[in-house]
Amino acid sequence: VQLQASGGGLVQAGGSLRLSCATSGFRLSYYAIVWFRQAPGKEREGVSCISSSGTGTYYESSAKGRFTISRDNAKSTVYLQMNSLKPEDTAVYYCAADYQGWGTYVCDLKVKGNAYWGQGTLVTVSS
Repeated sequence: VQLQASGGGLVQAGGSLRLSCATSGFRLSYYAIVWFRQAPGKEREGVSCISSSGTGTYYESSAKGRFTISRDNAKSTVYLQMNSLKPEDTAVYYCAADYQGWGTYVCDLKVKGNAYWGQGTLVTVSS
């Protein structure tokens, strides 16, 4: 099982980045994917999730209206499009896969203890 987050980098405030979470070793269509982030000195927080069916999404309040999560099960990849980035978005971003079963329409920003995790990708937003 692997989750590989990529797409991070340095961007100016107001800019955009698209993060990718490439998965392998499990059937993505049975899993919700949750994006988390952890800023220096802060606790990890959930940013966005997408249900196993792809029709249910949820965003943390500061991400709503700026971030868009999507999934392409054929490519075993989940994306997080981040627009209008702010310095406070600076963090290491992680993706996690949480088993839901096929066709689930809701998700939340929590994962169970047996979730699969990827390594992080660093996003730095300069002011």
